[in-house]
Amino acid sequence: MSTEEKSLNFIEQIIEEDLKNGLSSDKLRFRFPPEPNGYLHVGHASAICLNFGLGIDYNAPVNLRFDDTNPSKEEQEYVDAIKRDVEWLGFKWDKECYASDYFQQLYDWAVELIKNGKAYVDNQSSEEMAKQKGTPTQPGTNSPNRDRSIEENLDLFERMKNGEFPNGSYVLRAKISMGANNMLMRDPIIYRIMHAHHHRTGNDWCIYPMYDWAHGESDYLEQISHSFCTLEFLPHRELYDWFLNQIYDENKVRPKQREFARRNLSHTVVSKRKLLQLVEEKHVTGWDDPRMSTISGMRRRGYTPASIRNFANTIGIAKRDNLIDVSLLEFCVREDLNKIAPRVMAVLDPVKLVITNYPEGQEEWLEAENNPEEEVMTFRKVPFSKELYIEREDFQEEAHKKFFRLTLGTEVRLKNAYIIKGESVVKDETGKITEIHVTYDVDSKSGSGTEASQRKVKGTIHWVSTAHAKEAEVRIYDRLFTNESPDKDKEVDFKEFINPNSLKVITGFVEPSLVTAKELDHFQFQRLGYFCVDRDSTAEKLVFNKTVGLRDTWAKISTQ
Repeated sequence: MSTEEKSLNFIEQIIEEDLKNGLSSDKLRFRFPPEPNGYLHVGHASAICLNFGLGIDYNAPVNLRFDDTNPSKEEQEYVDAIKRDVEWLGFKWDKECYASDYFQQLYDWAVELIKNGKAYVDNQSSEEMAKQKGTPTQPGTNSPNRDRSIEENLDLFERMKNGEFPNGSYVLRAKISMGANNMLMRDPIIYRIMHAHHHRTGNDWCIYPMYDWAHGESDYLEQISHSFCTLEFLPHRELYDWFLNQIYDENKVRPKQREFARRNLSHTVVSKRKLLQLVEEKHVTGWDDPRMSTISGMRRRGYTPASIRNFANTIGIAKRDNLIDVSLLEFCVREDLNKIAPRVMAVLDPVKLVITNYPEGQEEWLEAENNPEEEVMTFRKVPFSKELYIEREDFQEEAHKKFFRLTLGTEVRLKNAYIIKGESVVKDETGKITEIHVTYDVDSKSGSGTEASQRKVKGTIHWVSTAHAKEAEVRIYDRLFTNESPDKDKEVDFKEFINPNSLKVITGFVEPSLVTAKELDHFQFQRLGYFCVDRDSTAEKLVFNKTVGLRDTWAKISTQ
């Protein structure tokens, strides 16, 4: 990568500095290390784009490594979902790795720590150990087990591994310093007993390594050159380096941990624990509910991989936590869909329109452009007949001067079709309009080349032929939370801000070409927004999700 081509972010500057200081470019290797205890969310998408993007920019391999050290919360379903999400975003990993691949090596290194007097087995309760930790301003006190003999520690640790003790009865701790300024260095736990079935190793292990022990050592085993983490891991860096010091061979690459800030998204939560709560308590339909901030949810809603990658590039990498307005993500989605989504006609709040002077029983198939953004324009045929559906809001009996849609006595153009003039209405016993009667100018068909077809009128509205229309369920989504930072106040349950109007299901009508649409096919419903085919859609029942509006029209959600 030429550093002169663009200004470098601080992560790239770190890499460039290391290369200048003698790190060979062929030693560069990055990794994305998710824990398979839930589905990935938009925050993970930024981390994926960072690590795999660096791999692309520096022509370096990137590992996908699962931090599967807590079998009580991890499932194969999550592993599969993570792989699917990374691939969908457009990235390929060099090696698929698991912390569980290294369980034996991690155990062997832990034994060496014990032999070197740098680890000991402790059988105090978690409450007792917490009291001994001290405070940020006061040093901790040593465990009464800190000076166990090496022989006793080795014996107890092996028995821990063999499953002789119950959960919580013993832990292995690193012997560092209970007076360290960084409280994470005060004899941290390396292993805990956990009698739980592991999705890969089954019941082979009864003890599992803690994250801090497994993470840096896994980086070292994979010869990762740069280990990029979010900012909350900054205090862990000292421990990361201490653990590496115990095993490091100068002939190998020493991984370097560096941190970047989370990019939080407004009106969402990105805690997997809270997302799991939403799923388990059925506030949403699942991890891939289109209102969720998960990559699976965004995919189902109709967001594109390119739009998410562009969003990640736009917000960039920073050293301070930041709240990004969700409207920026929606802008990136809208920008991409504008280029790729075919234009079609759909009516979501229908009222019947009858062209009184159109011949009874006649139908025409009119030509309509698919997408004006295409380099080479393509067209499709749409059916036209005497009776149509139009949007109810596109007609007013009495309208103000700036209403340029259909009214009695005025003309508008039907998109891709004729100019019509409002003549009369039919109402039911409540006064609701059930039919709008119009006449049409037979010579005004779009593209016919006649003088009448060139006639200008102020409004154009979309429509669907009633005889050919296909009924569809349309799911209209809004922000899942009414508060831009629903989990900011720790004293308030984030679920109190759930938007009761985040999903509205309506029945509309679409043009018949959409019958053959496949799951996740994108469309612009003209004048209404961008939509995609949901996985629930069938030939018998079409289902569409609203992805995003044509413009950012979202304002304050009422909490009434």
